[in-house]
Amino acid sequence: MERSSKSGSDGLHTTPRSAVRRRFDQFAAEVAKFGAVGTAGLLVNLLVFNLVRTATDLPVVRASVTATVVAICTNYIGFRYFTYRDRDKSGRTKELTLFLLFSAVGLVIENGVLYAATYGFGLDSPLQSNVFKFVGIGVATLFRFWSYRTWVFRTLPAREAVASAESFLEELPEGGAIPGRRNQRQRVG
Repeated sequence: MERSSKSGSDGLHTTPRSAVRRRFDQFAAEVAKFGAVGTAGLLVNLLVFNLVRTATDLPVVRASVTATVVAICTNYIGFRYFTYRDRDKSGRTKELTLFLLFSAVGLVIENGVLYAATYGFGLDSPLQSNVFKFVGIGVATLFRFWSYRTWVFRTLPAREAVASAESFLEELPEGGAIPGRRNQRQRVG
């Protein structure tokens, strides 16, 4: 009897494509969670930026740096306890150090765009500052996503091994026998 390559609760075996699909789904969920925390961080960043800019005499880039630091603090909490809560927690000091290091690079990218617009091109109205702050946040977010998932919130090696073993088991024919090998019942009699 020919088996379909669809997966599901009907007992049919899965193909290697389903393992790829599962990885894609996991990545999509990670992007969505990162986006949710990032959106909250964006709102905090822009709110603090505009509040500091209107309530103080700080220059635009200093107000932006202040806002970025506040957003970095709130984002760490969101990333650690929401987006990457299932990731390795054994080296918190190293994790926090790397997070701050990559966040500082993101801060430079984000505020570098604002600095270039403000002091390089003279675009300093509140609307222009918000637009370039937003653009800087967007560019820095790409860097942060890559660096946080690659270096800061690393996956547990055991989780990858389990996922690999599960995908291997799903690819076995019905009954779990490995093709070309006899199982215990076949050897004994």
